[in-house]
Amino acid sequence: MLHSMVTMAALQQMKRDGTKIVGVVVYDYQMARIVDRAGVDIVSVGDSVGVNMWGQESELDVTLDQMLLACKAVRRGVTRALVSCDVPYGPLQEGPDAAVRAATRLMKDGGADMVKLDAAAEHPEEVRAVVRAGIPVWAQFGITPHTAKKYDTRRAGPSADMAAGLKDQFVAEAQLLEDAGAALLDFTNSGPVAGPAVTSAFAAPVTVAVRLAVEKLSASTQPNRPVERPKPRVEIVLSLLTAMRSTPSQPVSLASAAITTRVLTERSARPSPSPSA
Repeated sequence: MLHSMVTMAALQQMKRDGTKIVGVVVYDYQMARIVDRAGVDIVSVGDSVGVNMWGQESELDVTLDQMLLACKAVRRGVTRALVSCDVPYGPLQEGPDAAVRAATRLMKDGGADMVKLDAAAEHPEEVRAVVRAGIPVWAQFGITPHTAKKYDTRRAGPSADMAAGLKDQFVAEAQLLEDAGAALLDFTNSGPVAGPAVTSAFAAPVTVAVRLAVEKLSASTQPNRPVERPKPRVEIVLSLLTAMRSTPSQPVSLASAAITTRVLTERSARPSPSPSA
């Protein structure tokens, strides 16, 4: 799919063929260009941009205007992958009309190909309304940033045992979202028990939010490691892409990698200049 435009129909066929679908979370034009050239299938503009790039306390603080800003930047950098943009916290909670207005802005003004709706299982009518408006929905459910307080995971964080114990509930939520018309499902913090139960039960592609981070190599953080000539950034992402597509231990249809601009700059692999005397 590297040399052709990615379509929703192509993702459905990849699910039927058992081919891994690879998506990455990026926030800016330069990273969007890199991952698109590397051949990923979905470029996701996550509301985690507020935490990772702008220093906000949580994803719940991000506004629609902020998501539009990031979405526009990413859209300019992508020519072949599908671009998804998160609808921030608020519009879904306000009702179907507000959800459709927000999704329409992200599609029309932001250039998104589809929108991701967090806590979608709690808002099936809003999902249906957005789908009826002709907007493809990537429905996020499970233990997500927008539902974490409900599961009281603020201290210890979500665990695989917690997801396993809620397997039947999550399977039912996935069914609800598929019936509502969601084109893709994002099962966050799914775990090794509930994840496969959902991915094998439904025709829609299911992502499980497996996140990979690229560690920054620098002389200051790794003083005993010789500084090597850095790889081009596209080569790094291609290596990541290959690993994500070929990982046999993940019975899922999509892996997603969160990558920030800072950790993939060639400059990060160079030693800091010594201060002048």
